Amino acid sequence: MQKCSEPVGFLTLDRRRLLLGLGAGLCLPAPAIRAAPAGSPHVRGDPFILGVASGDPDRTGFVIWTRLAPKPLEPGGGMPQRPVELSWLVSADPDMRVILRQGQAVARPEFAHAVHVELDGLAPGRDYFYRFETAGLRSPVGRARTFPEPGQEGTIRFVSAGCQRYEDGLFTAWRHIAAGNPDFIAHYGDYIYEYKALRVGADRRVPVIREMPGLPGKCLTLPEFRHRYALYRLDADLQAAHRAAPFLSSFDDHEVENDWAGFSSENEGVTRAAFAQRRAAAFQAWYEHMPVRRAQRPKGPDILAYRRFRLGDLLQVDVLDTRQYRDRQPCGDGWKVCPEAREARRTMLGRQQEEWLHAGWRERPVRWNLLAQQVPMMRFDRDPDPALVETHMDKWDGAEAARQRLFEAAAAARLANLVVISGDVHHNRAAELRRNFDDPASTNIGVEFVATSISSAGDGEDRPASAPKLLAANPHLKFLNSQRGYVLHEVSASRWQADYRVVDSVARPDRPETLRQRLVVEAGKPVLHAA
Repeated sequence: MQKCSEPVGFLTLDRRRLLLGLGAGLCLPAPAIRAAPAGSPHVRGDPFILGVASGDPDRTGFVIWTRLAPKPLEPGGGMPQRPVELSWLVSADPDMRVILRQGQAVARPEFAHAVHVELDGLAPGRDYFYRFETAGLRSPVGRARTFPEPGQEGTIRFVSAGCQRYEDGLFTAWRHIAAGNPDFIAHYGDYIYEYKALRVGADRRVPVIREMPGLPGKCLTLPEFRHRYALYRLDADLQAAHRAAPFLSSFDDHEVENDWAGFSSENEGVTRAAFAQRRAAAFQAWYEHMPVRRAQRPKGPDILAYRRFRLGDLLQVDVLDTRQYRDRQPCGDGWKVCPEAREARRTMLGRQQEEWLHAGWRERPVRWNLLAQQVPMMRFDRDPDPALVETHMDKWDGAEAARQRLFEAAAAARLANLVVISGDVHHNRAAELRRNFDDPASTNIGVEFVATSISSAGDGEDRPASAPKLLAANPHLKFLNSQRGYVLHEVSASRWQADYRVVDSVARPDRPETLRQRLVVEAGKPVLHAA
């Protein structure tokens, strides 16, 4: 049985009204208009130029996605302002010779003619292939994979990656990820960057490698966010990754605004009402372009982004949201020695998400528990003075009590194998998570693998000059590297292997990838070993 998301209408706000912060309602009922037939002459050009994607698998199904947009950088994507019908097909082979399932969906203008089809009733632990058709045209074929049932797990292979600023470099790492056909891809966020576009030769430390067309301004309204996503989605390497494997999508700050927290903008003078409208536009565009389920469809400025996945008895994945419910960064954000960061009231997840997470740990046990989230959880002190702890307030270091509550809940649930994956900081890190970072003799509660960026911050370097100081200040930190790339994880009942794979340049095309570091964790022993 298939389930096609039926979007509610969305009021498109123009820039002037957004800046004025008017409090008008954002959600309207969907208009009752008939869909154009599949062979409609109103669809002109290739409607599948933004590709296809799959996501959020379970043991019997997954989401398949496309967006009809023959002219994706134009207002409306080159589509008529009316619903358009399209077909979808699922096969067990990439040539689509034997069609196992097929059906119809409707692409509606209220959601930028994006389609999310939720499939179920499929067999667990196997590959499936899919495509869409409309107006006599076919989309590319994508690969999806259902999650295994207990006893079927074997070894799970997945990728963690994110941070892909368009101007900073090419998305070469995505092409290498696609070639590996992982079981799934955990995208930690910063899928787009909302900043005003830059021209080649701009006065900045990182050179502009490619320009965004039209020199768009900072994204504030729904049309602007839609344009930005469409531009990123036109990248061939990113499209290849989406075709190759299902995504577990989450967002960090740049899908809305740099370092946003709750309903707080990083800029002074932005009212809660104005920022709520910006959030609503950002979440609407995120949903329209991600292969997620109808449960993740936003309601104005709110979206349910945290969710849970189980891969048999081997792995539970809890995708967290460290932006929407957090307190504003203490001490004005940035690198600080900040006593406020230790306040007991501080939260990163909010009470409801914390309770959901802790309760999930007490349910049916699994071999490995994975937290797929955005900002680093480890303590990261950049001051070599052992008497001072200077950390960044936008990370979990800015909410130490919240981190400690999480660690204590993990200990109470007797999690033997807790693994955290994150990103955001544009370099690779791996660390052991101490139950008490203030106590050198403290036991480890788990390990964390931080993935570098796909392109953000440019080429980077193999070993930053500050590495010796940082490693000395953080004895739990076991690996540090500042090149671009991703982390490939291989998980079995006995061990977790993390391969840090990097490219030497994102300024030049077709660069090869190399294995920079392999780290292993043995089940029941939260200690990192080089392999």
